[in-house]
Amino acid sequence: MAASSNSSLSGSSVSSDAEEYQPPIWKSYLYQLQQEAPRPKRIICPREVENRPKYYGREFHGIISREQADALLGGVEGAYILRESQRQPGCYTLALRFGNQTLNYRLFYDGKHFVGEKRFESIHDLVTDGLITLYIETKASEYISKMTTNPIYEHIGYATLLREKVSRRLSRSKNESRKASVTSEEHTTVEKISSLVRRAALTHNDNHFNYEKTHNFKVHTFRGPHWCEYCANFMWGLIAQGVRCSDCGLNVHKQCSKHVPNDCQPDLKRIKKVYCCDLTTLVKAHNSQRPMVVDICIREIEARGLKSEGLYRVSGFTEHIEDVKMAFDRDGEKADISANIYPDINIIAGALKLYFRDLPIPVITYDTYSKFIEAAKIANADERLEAVNEVLMLLPPAHYETLRYLMIHLKKVTMNEKDNFMNAENLGIVFGPTLMRPPEDSTLTTLHDMRYQKLIVQILIENEDVLF
Repeated sequence: MAASSNSSLSGSSVSSDAEEYQPPIWKSYLYQLQQEAPRPKRIICPREVENRPKYYGREFHGIISREQADALLGGVEGAYILRESQRQPGCYTLALRFGNQTLNYRLFYDGKHFVGEKRFESIHDLVTDGLITLYIETKASEYISKMTTNPIYEHIGYATLLREKVSRRLSRSKNESRKASVTSEEHTTVEKISSLVRRAALTHNDNHFNYEKTHNFKVHTFRGPHWCEYCANFMWGLIAQGVRCSDCGLNVHKQCSKHVPNDCQPDLKRIKKVYCCDLTTLVKAHNSQRPMVVDICIREIEARGLKSEGLYRVSGFTEHIEDVKMAFDRDGEKADISANIYPDINIIAGALKLYFRDLPIPVITYDTYSKFIEAAKIANADERLEAVNEVLMLLPPAHYETLRYLMIHLKKVTMNEKDNFMNAENLGIVFGPTLMRPPEDSTLTTLHDMRYQKLIVQILIENEDVLF
């Protein structure tokens, strides 16, 4: 985690299958420092203090001065008291003895105690974490500043022996005939594979679609000692010791997270649903070129719905569309959307449109939205097409591939216009606001841009053979 005033003790060295590989050498220096850090010593007030806040204990000494607090602490390392400010009644201060001086911190409470970003259940935990952080950052400031210079992340040869096993497991998971059960021994081994080892195996899997994806790091509290999977150093403190990628499970220091490459390999166990999931995250988790919901819906529509009048314009029954959504979220690629279950093809078309609308980042991304709108405004048709082509190149690969596949499909829809009455302009009206949305949630902007959104999709359909 970052060398901030709020860090924590947590440690999970990579679980190892002793017979298969040896884990890397985790660096113990910061762990040893945490063990050496001063322990909190609560200085209890000998008298009952009136108007003591109910969330403070006997360490609260009421309204006293800094000098009085200093005297009460008695020069004992790790000693602490709480006091009310003389100058600002109703404001509270933590006085803490560290490094042969008394440190004073403004103390807050909102259901939990805090002096900075971290929030604690008890004052004791807050002081314990603070002393660990102060001690480590005092003793090892230069060491911490250099932690990212020689990461183990780029040298994960210790995972080599597991690559073949994990790759086999990944390819088996795509095989329809895969046995439903595995032996408990195999299952245990798979569960032991860390995110770092998974990444090594997936990186060397020839079948893996190598889209770049940033990690989705979130502050995390680890239970028990944990080591950073980027620099191999201990993640110190009591809570919020570091960050974890919620898509692949990679655990690193906050400061190390800034150096981790955009090589997230999402773990299916962590992807809870298909709809509302980031597009690149979903395709990497399923090791596919495009979201499987797009492939499956388009296959079904092309098999039995291309001639359906008002395809994509006519709405299916909302409740049934939600059923399809739940089927994909629950069953993934095994979802049954056949005519036996959903005879109305508009339900499948509606489910596909809903998938695109529910994407947290649209197929035509927020980053490229304004460039597409500007391209649509160009009067000269040839220049406009060239501008659209240039902006297409800025889309993330998974978004580009999904858009390409959809446009090929929509071109087929227009080729059946005499039956379905859906030309490129009509489809542009339907898919414009579905595939692209302005970054700012503004109704006025959306209304103003609708004709340009329609035009962009119309251009993409009519020129799909040229643009893609």
